[in-house]
Amino acid sequence: MKAIEWMGNTAKILDQTQLPHKEVFLELARYQDMVSAITELKIRGAPAIGVAGGYGAALGALKIKTASISEFQREFHTVCQKLAATRPTAKNLFLALERMENTASKITDIKQAKEILVAEAIKIHNEEIEATRKLSRLGAELIKDGATILTHCNAGPLATTGYGTALGVIIQAKEQGKKIKVFADETRPLLQGARLTTWELKNAGVPVTLITDSMAGYFMSQRKISCVIVGADRITTNGDTANKIGTYSVAVLAKENNIPFYVAAPTTTFDLSLASGELIPIEERKANEVTHFQGVSTAPEGISVANPAFDVTPHRYITAIITEKGILRKPFEEGIRRMLK
Repeated sequence: MKAIEWMGNTAKILDQTQLPHKEVFLELARYQDMVSAITELKIRGAPAIGVAGGYGAALGALKIKTASISEFQREFHTVCQKLAATRPTAKNLFLALERMENTASKITDIKQAKEILVAEAIKIHNEEIEATRKLSRLGAELIKDGATILTHCNAGPLATTGYGTALGVIIQAKEQGKKIKVFADETRPLLQGARLTTWELKNAGVPVTLITDSMAGYFMSQRKISCVIVGADRITTNGDTANKIGTYSVAVLAKENNIPFYVAAPTTTFDLSLASGELIPIEERKANEVTHFQGVSTAPEGISVANPAFDVTPHRYITAIITEKGILRKPFEEGIRRMLK
């Protein structure tokens, strides 16, 4: 099941807001369609957003009509700005758009411009697929036979367009013949764990038990959890990690219960321009995601709502960070700088 696919001059995505009950594919022909798809979470997950940004930029390039290289580059810059404004936290999106703009800045032949940019977007996608495949193999070595793993939010093929990060590690461990089980937090308020993680693990044949977010501490205290694995949307120089809201709480509970807490992410998620997690921009989403579910009101009308989409887990709570270039352990900053040098 492909989260996103390039179709020659359009991009096809699986609408993740319709899962698990409906498998609806959307064919996007304009970059504005991709802007809406990212904003509305029809495609989501940091690596997948990066790939979507690249394809969105390619869609924009295909619609530009000018014989002037400089005018083409100006219009293309506007396209990339609109895509960059969709979601502020995931580093992968900005890195992909930077690559697309750098590629555009080097184009000298207007006749080849669109072909070159489409090729770059496809390259970004292929690199993410390969990165998640490698990190999943590496991360699976950390999973012991018979382990029960807790995961939060969704970090499988849907979120990465490839093998998966946190779920990629889990699925790879299962394919290695290890007998594992998973507890999946439902992940409020949009239930990515309940709707997407359980669906992906069920399809992969991995035994999974759904729990509410507030149950994680109970099962840890009962010694039912062997380790925790989550994905990431941005990792700073010191190893602080932004991930779906609720991840910080899970990390603190894991530390209290002496349970390993692993983060799985490709190197495109790292941001060396930020020294620590307190500098990561946190997306604030619309109130109706909290006050409503599937269009039905669940709160009093007019109630004040806070809806940060992410929180930051300080590096002191993280046991290891799994990447396609290796597994990083403390001190993280030294390892991160060496890895990305």
